[in-house]
Amino acid sequence: MSNPPRIAVTGVVIALNEADRIARCVAALNAVCTRVVVLDSGSGDDTVAVARAAGAEVVHQDWLGFAGQKNAAIAQAQTDWVLLLDADEWLQSDAITQLDAFLRSGRIDSADAWELPRRTIFLGRPLQHGGWGREWLPRLFRAGIRYRPDTVHERLDLDGKRVSRLDARFEHTPVRDLDEHYRKLARYAALWAEGRAALGKRAGFLDLYTHPVFYLLKNYLLRGGFLDGREGAVFHLAYAGYTHSKYARLWAKSR
Repeated sequence: MSNPPRIAVTGVVIALNEADRIARCVAALNAVCTRVVVLDSGSGDDTVAVARAAGAEVVHQDWLGFAGQKNAAIAQAQTDWVLLLDADEWLQSDAITQLDAFLRSGRIDSADAWELPRRTIFLGRPLQHGGWGREWLPRLFRAGIRYRPDTVHERLDLDGKRVSRLDARFEHTPVRDLDEHYRKLARYAALWAEGRAALGKRAGFLDLYTHPVFYLLKNYLLRGGFLDGREGAVFHLAYAGYTHSKYARLWAKSR
């Protein structure tokens, strides 16, 4: 007896200088999607050639910011549903099998967006604790949904939408080395402060200390981040520093 047909889904990715890992992401999407589109913002390496060789269509779009770029990628979809991954994310074989079965089950229309759990891998170690082992994110959703215009840590606008969960985990390697980790966090802190300041938000001097301490208490101690060993310690201490930096930048703008 043949399998029921799989619902058509477009896989979308935004990319810039991701030649070393875009193929892994595209291959995972190709396994469950009818079409994969990579929206490239001007890579200076072989990202475009590698993505095409892996089976993706590549479209150029100058950088519009994280939310704007993802919305432009979603707009490339020609199907009712979109599966969005970042270039540093992918699906392992078990998750591909789960997604394939789900897309053939007829269940997808019971929600407008489906959250999938994401596991972060830091310096080669999967982080199983501290809130980074099962971070539920809406990545399979109707193609008419868009991201809110946030400067960083962009979120889908799901107001009034039906959201459900699908336990098909995807993997995330946010950085290649420790230097990249600190560079990214510094960039995100600056973008966050700029975005909050543009909304008229302010930070008090105590925020520079209370928020980093709260982050460590919540994620490193209560959520068990310390169980992820030395890599977990480095990761969470860096994030506490990032939390301090973003509030310090906003405080400076608030003066």
